Amino acid sequence: MLNRKRMIILLQYDPSLKKVFRLSASELSSLLSLSREKSFSFYKKIQSQSLQKETLSVLRQFNIVTIFDENYPHVLKTIKDPPLVLYTIGNSKLLNKKPSLSVIGTRNPSQHAKEKLSTITEPIVRKGWVIVSGMALGIDSYAHQLTLNLHGHTIAVLGSGFNHIYPKQHEDLFRLICKRGLVISEYPPHIKPARYHFPERNRIISGLSFGTLVIEATMKSGTLITVDQALDQGREVFAVPDSPLVRQAVGCNMLIKEGAQLVTSSEDILYNWEQISDVMV
Repeated sequence: MLNRKRMIILLQYDPSLKKVFRLSASELSSLLSLSREKSFSFYKKIQSQSLQKETLSVLRQFNIVTIFDENYPHVLKTIKDPPLVLYTIGNSKLLNKKPSLSVIGTRNPSQHAKEKLSTITEPIVRKGWVIVSGMALGIDSYAHQLTLNLHGHTIAVLGSGFNHIYPKQHEDLFRLICKRGLVISEYPPHIKPARYHFPERNRIISGLSFGTLVIEATMKSGTLITVDQALDQGREVFAVPDSPLVRQAVGCNMLIKEGAQLVTSSEDILYNWEQISDVMV
């Protein structure tokens, strides 16, 4: 019933959405250009006591940032399909802290993946950069954990609501990032993970950063979806090369052939940031 266009109308009317619950069915019909039948159905739904209790509970538990709020990250406003609402736990100041780098890769990394990650990202973390990733298995979790071990700043972008952490084995990592970093999701807390959520959340991972670093990726890796999002958003793409005999490096080698910047040290990324930082800030 409520597509993004109508959600934007509601958020423009009241970013907190609190006034929406006081609108009559006819007022909702006029505001959202809904038929009488649909506006009455929507009115009944939002007047439900259970929905109101659930909404108030969410507002008490989590910080919610809408696209009309001052602290909504400016870099996300520049992408084609910015999330209208972000649910957050942790240090929300990280949403606008610069510079930031997305670090992504395969869920089934090679035995040398951690060493690659450490070699390139550790100096960047020590310089105070924010590391953004998706808290998935493999490279994502390595990136978050490395950053936390160095007492750095990290943001995890989820493909589900906060009440349904995926993967399950990362519940401890989720709690740790909540305490020492920031976890965000565009999905309400009760929403379970779904296959299509993860390509959707990838646009937020790349959109929050000036560039995306691919540590490892197979030829058909979901990592490449994030790369496509980054390119579509005009962000930088960096890739770590490796032997053609390493299955987890085939995607990275292909990206480099297609124009991604070859990275063998942190200096490759730091130099690039220096060249474009005036535009990004």
